[in-house]
Amino acid sequence: MASVKDLTRFGISFDTCRHISEEDYQKLIQQNCKPEIGDVLISKDGASALDTVCEIKKSLEVVLLSSVAILRPNAQKISSSFLRYYLDAESTRQYMKNAFTTGAAIPRVVLKDFKKVRILVPPMPVQHKIASILSAYDDLIENNNRRIKILEEMAQAIYREWFVNFRFPGHEKVKRVKSELGMIPEGWEVKTLVDICTIVMGQSPKSEFYNEDGNGLPFHQGVTDFGDRFPTTRIYSTVQNRIAEAGDILFSVRAPVARINIANKKMVIGRGLCAIRSRTANQFFVFQQLKDKFQETDTMGGGTIFKSVTKEDVHSIKMIEPSNKVLTQFEEIIKPVFSKLEILTNKNFILRKTRDLLLPKLISGEIDVEGMEMQTSANGV
Repeated sequence: MASVKDLTRFGISFDTCRHISEEDYQKLIQQNCKPEIGDVLISKDGASALDTVCEIKKSLEVVLLSSVAILRPNAQKISSSFLRYYLDAESTRQYMKNAFTTGAAIPRVVLKDFKKVRILVPPMPVQHKIASILSAYDDLIENNNRRIKILEEMAQAIYREWFVNFRFPGHEKVKRVKSELGMIPEGWEVKTLVDICTIVMGQSPKSEFYNEDGNGLPFHQGVTDFGDRFPTTRIYSTVQNRIAEAGDILFSVRAPVARINIANKKMVIGRGLCAIRSRTANQFFVFQQLKDKFQETDTMGGGTIFKSVTKEDVHSIKMIEPSNKVLTQFEEIIKPVFSKLEILTNKNFILRKTRDLLLPKLISGEIDVEGMEMQTSANGV
């Protein structure tokens, strides 16, 4: 059962969905909560109302909560792919937010109000061409996302094999000894995060020093602009108090606690974040250990739920420190994986930027595609 939090521009993320009984699932199907191929889904409730739009391209065993609107296009009048991109254009989004969003504390759009949205509909051949151009970018991005996921799973699998299951090269010759984290290989130690890393706790400058014009350094207050791996920059700060260097691990200390990204450039960090840097240049290992330790946000130490954590909480996180030989071997194996991840992430950034520049020009007709010779399917792909 999916809600607005499970919606992405590429479809529904099943990794985060809740599960329900077969009986409840069938009841929700009867209430028309199951999306069909060709449906366009859009977030309608919460802080992200109208920000996420996607198209259902294959049959899915999922039902949706009311925070997601199901739009079922008339295929004789409008292409599903074109509608998806039209609703994803910033001009459309702002028009809909201004005209149809209600609720001060929790923004939402009433389902019936979607019927009032006015759409500029070009002829079907033009719709298909516009959708085809834009979907080419999204297909490349989605393919890169699949490769990124495989590489991340590979890195995490190696980490767990070596440092959770303790089946690292030569483990057969190393006996286990007791530690405060359980049995660990002899010669390894348990230390606190501050013992092995430099930690910079964020501090927020006054809002008068923020800007969106690129003056100063990128500024990140919390996780608002976190990506899957690297943050994107919207806001800059001319006051440079607390700095994260490129390559530092960004760790959220306010809800959602323990969400992790990597700084892809020098930046100013606000009070919702801290920056973590290995003292011994074993940054890949520290990243994988923190990622494994905090698989669920807002939990620390034995599953205790936190809405925020203090400097002392972060400093006292217990970490395993292996032998230098094992650490060196791990870093050598993981370094090229991290390099590939950075390359693919940067490629996706460029593809998204190009697509987002093209989208409003195509939707508005500023770029005329009517005379273009293109092969498109009935869905505009």
